[in-house]
Amino acid sequence: MSAPAVPFRHKAWELLRRGPFKRYIIGSAISDTGTWMQVMAQGWVLSTLTDKALVLGMVNLAAGLPTLALTMIGGSAADRFDKRIILIFAQLVQIVLAFTLGLLVLYGYVQIWHIIVLAALLGIVIAFEMPALSALVPELVRKDQIASAVALDRSVFHGSRLLGPSLAGILVAWWGAASAFFANAATFIALIISMLLIPRRELGTPEEEEQRRSGLMEGFRYVRKDRTILSLIALIAMTTVFVYPIVSVMLPLYVRNLLGLGPERMGFLMAVSGTGSLVGSLGLLSVAPGKRIRFIMGAVCIVAGALFVMSRTSTFLPAAISMGAMAIGLATNFGLANTIVQERAPAHLRGRISAVFGLSFFGLMPIAGLVITSLSDLIGMRSAMTVAALIYAGGALFVLSRCDHTAPALVETAAEPAPQPAAVF
Repeated sequence: MSAPAVPFRHKAWELLRRGPFKRYIIGSAISDTGTWMQVMAQGWVLSTLTDKALVLGMVNLAAGLPTLALTMIGGSAADRFDKRIILIFAQLVQIVLAFTLGLLVLYGYVQIWHIIVLAALLGIVIAFEMPALSALVPELVRKDQIASAVALDRSVFHGSRLLGPSLAGILVAWWGAASAFFANAATFIALIISMLLIPRRELGTPEEEEQRRSGLMEGFRYVRKDRTILSLIALIAMTTVFVYPIVSVMLPLYVRNLLGLGPERMGFLMAVSGTGSLVGSLGLLSVAPGKRIRFIMGAVCIVAGALFVMSRTSTFLPAAISMGAMAIGLATNFGLANTIVQERAPAHLRGRISAVFGLSFFGLMPIAGLVITSLSDLIGMRSAMTVAALIYAGGALFVLSRCDHTAPALVETAAEPAPQPAAVF
């Protein structure tokens, strides 16, 4: 007789009760809230500097090209070196970037080229931060807790979308956009403190440590041979190309030009999206492993349908409902795909495989942003959104039909040492 399933609340409590994961998640929640505040504020500032969607895509391109070029180096660094140190330096640089942008906005000097340069510098940071963060979470828990830890990490990330944009909308309306950038700079301190309080990873066997120092291409080779991971990366790539530029890069213009609304309502729409993402990510732990692909296929249909409704409506309520539904679908797709990839990735390759997975999002965003924004300027935003919804639905379902999640991982993941006992933080 199989053992009864452990309820979600018990899994969550076990992870959050004490130890390194709790320390990480507290710092991450504060830092992520600040990040979403800056995302909202920067988008609003850009919408006051230009009414061209292509310009927003150019900013996205500036951030994405360094990420595309350096992410595999960042993934290799995450496997070779102390991830905590990488993340501490990444937060310090982001404090400087956020504070600089805040000063430019505060004194009225900000121009589009300023934002483009700062976005490019941020892209360099993300190339090292993203794989280090993705690979760090599984190291903070036991192997049987990886799925729960990934789901909780995503829940906190998306939960911050509920608070961050709402706070930013208030700050922008009351004290100007600069206040949101300064607030973001301060929140990075929380993640720095949590990294300082997390113990260093225990060394593995000499063989495993030698494998961690293998070449950049090992991650690509493993992904190419694992059809499940390859299919999920293709899914995220399609989501990046056809969905994310519309709901992130072009959202300020969508709110201002198609809905005729101001920064407070834009912040509320982002908060609704954050609520949907939180609901979707919290539901991940209730999905049995054998049903994950079916859930992802259902989420694709929800995302495509919501995007189509957004392309047709001119009023706030249908747009808000659609954004909430879309967020649930996107959180399901990203969360389940990331869980499957992290469970299947060998410990010594997790940083590089996380980097390859991240390339399907961060790496493609600059290209996708230019394509969709250019199409929007050419045929209109509503038509571009409709075309994107139809292509995404057909392409994503085709990719998932070729996914074989029932197949075992090519290489059994090495057992990872349990985190060192720690006092309650």
